[in-house]
Amino acid sequence: MKEQPTPACSGSTGSLSVEQVAVAALPTEWGDFKIAGYRSLVSDEEFVALFKGEMLRETPTLVRIHSQCLTGDVFGSTKCDCGAQLHQTMKMIEMEGRGAIVYQQQEGRGIGILNKIRAYALQDDGADTVEANEQLGLAVDLREYRQCAEILFDLGLCRVRVISNNPLKLRALEEAGLKIIERISIEVAPTEKAAGYLRTKKEKLGHLLELKRG
Repeated sequence: MKEQPTPACSGSTGSLSVEQVAVAALPTEWGDFKIAGYRSLVSDEEFVALFKGEMLRETPTLVRIHSQCLTGDVFGSTKCDCGAQLHQTMKMIEMEGRGAIVYQQQEGRGIGILNKIRAYALQDDGADTVEANEQLGLAVDLREYRQCAEILFDLGLCRVRVISNNPLKLRALEEAGLKIIERISIEVAPTEKAAGYLRTKKEKLGHLLELKRG
């Protein structure tokens, strides 16, 4: 199936390459949200959107594209800040009363959970997160964000306040046609084990981090 152009915020029309499958209520520890399931029309990829409040096209709305991190989001790994960032975002949206998170299933910057565990093993031997991917013969970052932007379009958003430290995500959302009104930094005090990981993200991946100390 040929991918169709994404509608831009300027009001042009076009077909999306994702479709919403179902929406349900999701009460959580951090507040009551709605959860929507999406699937790609051009691949076998699936997405989840977590949102709260009325999604208004011209109202600048908090959004985050959160890349799946099984080890951090589910198991509470202290090697990264992913789970803490996700939960902090949920708290921010709850306080704001409006916002959306698109949760993309691109584990380990797109390499998958098994390769991520292989990379972890190399990190145990002294490699950083970038060096580990390179030693495995994998790209440093394989993620794509265009369909995440399409989900935000489908929810009804155009003007967004993006919760992110990743300049690649910001650029991708702008190129897809979203109007970024504001970038909101999200940084949690790192654990001792995460300090090196975050330093690598700042120095080698260009993430906009101040590296707060606990």
